[in-house]
Amino acid sequence: MHGPPSGDSACPLRTIKRVQFGIISPDELKRMSVTEGGIKYPETTEGGRPKLGGLMDPRQGVIERTGRCQTCAGNMTECPGHFGHIELAKPVFHVGFISKIMKILRCVCFFCSKLLVDANNPKIKEILVKSKGQPRKRLTHVYELCKGKNICEGGEEMDNKFGMEQQETEEDITKEKGHGGCGRYQPRIRRSGLELYAEWKHVNEDSQEKKILLSPERVHEIFKRISDEEDIILGMDPKFARPEWMIVTVLPVPPLAVRPAVVMQGSARNQDDLTHKLADIVKINNQLKRNEQSGAAAHVIAEDVKLLQFHVATMVDNELPGLPRAMQKSGRPLKSLKQRLKGKEGRVRGNLMGKRVDFSARTVITPDPNLQIDQVGVPRSIAANMTFPEIVTPFNIDRLQELVRRGNSQYPGAKYIIRDNGDRIDLRFHPKPSDLHLQIGYKVERHMCDGDIVIFNRQPTLHKMSMMGHRVRILPWSTFRLNLSVTTPYNADFDGDEMNLHLPQSLETRAEIQELAMVPRMIVTPQSNRPVMGIVQDTLTAVRKFTKRDVFLERGEVMNLLMFLSTWDGKMPQPAILKPRPLWTGKQVFSLIIPGHINVIRTHSTHPDDEDSGPYKHISPGDTKVIVENGELIMGILCKKSLGTSAGSLVHISYLEMGHDITRLFYSNIQTVVNNWLLIEGHSIGIGDSIADAKTYLDIQNTIKKAKQDVIEVIEKAHNNELEPTPGNTLRQTFENQVNRILNDARDKTGSSAQKSLSEYNNFKSMVVAGSKGSKINISQVIAVVGQQNVEGKRIPFGFKHRTLPHFIKDDYGPESRGFVENSYLAGLTPTEFFFHAMGGREGLIDTAVKTAETGYIQRRLIKSMESVMVKYDATVRNSINQVVQLRYGEDGLAGENVEFQNLATLKPSHKAFEKKFKFDCTNERALRRILQEDVVKDVQTNAHVQSVLEREVEKMKEDR
Repeated sequence: MHGPPSGDSACPLRTIKRVQFGIISPDELKRMSVTEGGIKYPETTEGGRPKLGGLMDPRQGVIERTGRCQTCAGNMTECPGHFGHIELAKPVFHVGFISKIMKILRCVCFFCSKLLVDANNPKIKEILVKSKGQPRKRLTHVYELCKGKNICEGGEEMDNKFGMEQQETEEDITKEKGHGGCGRYQPRIRRSGLELYAEWKHVNEDSQEKKILLSPERVHEIFKRISDEEDIILGMDPKFARPEWMIVTVLPVPPLAVRPAVVMQGSARNQDDLTHKLADIVKINNQLKRNEQSGAAAHVIAEDVKLLQFHVATMVDNELPGLPRAMQKSGRPLKSLKQRLKGKEGRVRGNLMGKRVDFSARTVITPDPNLQIDQVGVPRSIAANMTFPEIVTPFNIDRLQELVRRGNSQYPGAKYIIRDNGDRIDLRFHPKPSDLHLQIGYKVERHMCDGDIVIFNRQPTLHKMSMMGHRVRILPWSTFRLNLSVTTPYNADFDGDEMNLHLPQSLETRAEIQELAMVPRMIVTPQSNRPVMGIVQDTLTAVRKFTKRDVFLERGEVMNLLMFLSTWDGKMPQPAILKPRPLWTGKQVFSLIIPGHINVIRTHSTHPDDEDSGPYKHISPGDTKVIVENGELIMGILCKKSLGTSAGSLVHISYLEMGHDITRLFYSNIQTVVNNWLLIEGHSIGIGDSIADAKTYLDIQNTIKKAKQDVIEVIEKAHNNELEPTPGNTLRQTFENQVNRILNDARDKTGSSAQKSLSEYNNFKSMVVAGSKGSKINISQVIAVVGQQNVEGKRIPFGFKHRTLPHFIKDDYGPESRGFVENSYLAGLTPTEFFFHAMGGREGLIDTAVKTAETGYIQRRLIKSMESVMVKYDATVRNSINQVVQLRYGEDGLAGENVEFQNLATLKPSHKAFEKKFKFDCTNERALRRILQEDVVKDVQTNAHVQSVLEREVEKMKEDR
């Protein structure tokens, strides 16, 4: 029934208050079972038919697709399977309950099954009150009380019993029922593997130490005698769990659906591990019965019970400590019930919490800068295989009829028609799809087509931006294509990564993705209120080149580029230079891409700090101050700082001011226009970009020579005991620190001289400055020196015989021996340098692999502990058991993606600075003339009303401070 029941419904409805678990009793097992008399034969078939009373009893479920179940008459899809049972010749312990059995045995008398503590003991009453609703804790508390007792406390006349022998008859037991316990000494219970032992220590001089094997049968008898009242004190409920039910007397046999046989080539059936295990149990059970009937020796029967116990235990758990694994004939360990459930590939985590799904696709990803950020290029072969169920309406009937006519073999077409009565027509096998006529209300499963909404995902899925909604764009060839800017949130690259695509199967799901998960809505992350997508790679390099001062474009080039701009209104801006011929700057063209009237002030990555104050405060000699005013790029070179994933960047402001949809176009427009300009301009790296001038190489050689000399001096000082240890360090640590400092200084110095030698037009430099690839260290390693190689944060350690490699003498502490690479990548490394360099690189790889596993596990634990935490409709943050985590989300109730940084000019300055900046001194005519026009100056000086308005303004600002 969907929704609440109607008023005239006779169904009495109640909400579930609690769920009661219990142990299944042998009687209930027999009542549930469909195999009367139990399963007696280990064979599955007889004469090619399933055998009655065998392990593939036809009453337990259906085996063949065509067959029917003998119990419920259902076919393979309808019959869920039914339990059978095996009556065991002797009871055995249930391996899952052994620790509980031991606890209970230590709480009750070995002989009379009375509780070792008097039920009227005030402590017992206290425990019952304290553990109300928590029976498991009750057993622990009672066990704590009982574990010290080694005598069953009896009535007054119990003293004379101590001398009696241990055995006692049934009559004695019933006679004793009147008073309390029997007063006997209690054994200590020990466990070894699947066996329990009872041990008595010396009671008096005459008696000796005694140890007996505690058979499941004996424990079963002890437990049967425990009264219902004491059962409750022990934390159980006699209706749902009696202690003797923890010992298996009747073994349930799971239905055939739980242990399906695999049909191999020919007619041979390969039975499931569980069936093999059950066959072993039936065999040994039958053998035990035969031996009992023929009166075999006690040790033979004990051996059989031990084997039966082993088989029952390994059916439940085949990874028990101290026990051999139960094996297949091939030597593979059998998969027990516990292994089916536990772990990552088990039933819960592998098949219930996460499962493989239909309507999904996976292939390699490649880049396509011509797609918009919320599009995904889908191969035609995938589109022709994935379908979306569309309901036939008067508005789409003609389109769907055409798709049906084309059938499944042509794209775009359709795969299935589902009639309103539920009949399904498969167009793949229909001889003439064009004969089929649609009616309103039918469903057509049509091929995926342009504009469909899908979820795109890259594993590992670490944050919500790892699954985003995209619009489909069908393209030829066999890879998914995506825009470069969305690689950042997915953490994708194109070196062979694969991604998953999911096609939602209803309009509701589709609407939900459009409103919540589309890429443009995910541009800003609430995690750190900044964009997660920026301009990257060649586009970023190009934008930096494009917005330099010396970039001028001819009329034809500008018109050509503007044709790529989807938001262009057809009007050309005024050229920046008119004579000798009209020329437009790159900044002018970029201004046409910037949406709306947004204002941004940023700096370029090479902006010198001293320009922020002083004479150059309002101008920027290097064009490193970026100002966008009213949607116009007035000055500054754009780079990663203004177009990357930083808070307050151009894309961030655009998202906050103009909304997600306009920002989506902004991303696409930057890429199409600037990439097409880069095709004209060009950008490539040649060997010339990695060569410095001769003077620089001389500087580099001199620096390295001096550094080596300095290291030799430090070594000599250490040898001559002239080196003073620095505070808190040993002599050796001091020596290493000094050598490291000298070598690192040399590396930095050579690096900076290499940097300085590169011209403005160096292509390495242009990428580093733009922020699209590489860093200053990379440049200096290519041109100047690779530098010191480290393992575990230290120089390369000595290996054998006090040296790093056989190429060096003993005890060589010099730079070359300990991993200093003085060559650049351009010059090439010597064999020893290459070896040390590989050592450093190897450590990095291992480190990455280890870190990935560790962080993955930490993240899983965090997710599991917090997955139920969510914001409820009263704005509180709670978890699944209604504990309040926060009274308001984030303590302020603000959505992280809309939070922005504001710089309040009136807040920070001192009182004096505030007065100087904001207060008008109406008497200082010179100061007023600097900022106001002549007639306004007169007005301010003579008009009392204007003066009072200005005064009030300043007072209000002071008050707000």
